[in-house]
Amino acid sequence: MRFLFYTHSLVSDWNHGNAHFLRGLMRELISRGHEALALEPESGWSRSNLVAEHGPMAVERFRRDFPELIAHLYGDSFDHEAWLADADVVVVHEWTDPSLVERIGRARRLGGRFTLLFHDTHHRAVSAGHEIFSLVLEDYDAVLAFGETLRARYVDAGWGRNVFTFHEAADQRLFRPCPAEAKTGDLIWIGNWGDDERTSEIASFLIEPARSLGLATTVRGVRYPDKALRALAQAGIRHDGWIANADVPAAFARHRVTMHIPRRPYREALPGIPTIRVFEALACGIPLISAPWDDVEQLFHPGRDFLTARDSREMSAHLRDILHDASLSDALVAAGLETIASRHTCQHRVDQLLSILADCGTARVVSQLAAKEAAQ
Repeated sequence: MRFLFYTHSLVSDWNHGNAHFLRGLMRELISRGHEALALEPESGWSRSNLVAEHGPMAVERFRRDFPELIAHLYGDSFDHEAWLADADVVVVHEWTDPSLVERIGRARRLGGRFTLLFHDTHHRAVSAGHEIFSLVLEDYDAVLAFGETLRARYVDAGWGRNVFTFHEAADQRLFRPCPAEAKTGDLIWIGNWGDDERTSEIASFLIEPARSLGLATTVRGVRYPDKALRALAQAGIRHDGWIANADVPAAFARHRVTMHIPRRPYREALPGIPTIRVFEALACGIPLISAPWDDVEQLFHPGRDFLTARDSREMSAHLRDILHDASLSDALVAAGLETIASRHTCQHRVDQLLSILADCGTARVVSQLAAKEAAQ
């Protein structure tokens, strides 16, 4: 089948975590014999910022890291209807311009034979609900929401006919342990600043414990204001800016522990959504400590897959324990790897996606799925 993904960006992961998951989904689909293409706006803020900071070679780097993935740019004169006509499945991400969301839906209503899915991987449904309410989604066959609480929000508000919980996951082809890498540091945190959505949490769960324990600490991420950079420097923490997602497994492998600091909208309004870095870290086999979040969907086994710290004091204690207790560190690594491998890879999510398409896909898609299953 031919899958067409409308993305904010596939090429750029600058402050854009959804690119990680879409790359993994597309690679898995391609490995199963499907065709998967991405469309992204030529003026998208993620790609624009990436090129402004790192030059056009950052785009070439994507092509080198993911040679099987193809992304096309679109502008005002782009013939979307021609591309839609050739697609079997169209997946439209929530960051897509509202007028284009409606235009794609209209193409489906006016005889499009493709199955049309809307994919939400953000917190705007609760933090800026009016923006989602204004979207025209009645022509979409289903909504994919990256957490049960988000799915419930869509259902309660009447946004979409069929709404499925569709969590992100780790790209198992990329995120895996790198035992050949030598340890060069203690703690690494990979996360963007986040518009004051976790400013105090970064201070209490990252900066203060790293400073008090004297840890060799590295932070990777973008959009840190000068005040934050000064606070990191004063604590002896190295900030190295943006990191290409393809480099993350090796970066994790060079450190002995990492952490998860959830943004406040997820913790308070969308419990059960960990964001993709938890999946990726555990898949890479690095011990993880998380600031508080409520795993209401029981995706993981807190206390076994990772440790949870309620405050700065507990974070310091957990860091100290992991760094000085090899058996604890090894147990966390083994449990995290097992949970990811058994439940949370892009292979699992493609299995789920194909199941969703079998339930609510167009006749063309359902017949192709049946034919493929019969041939296996």
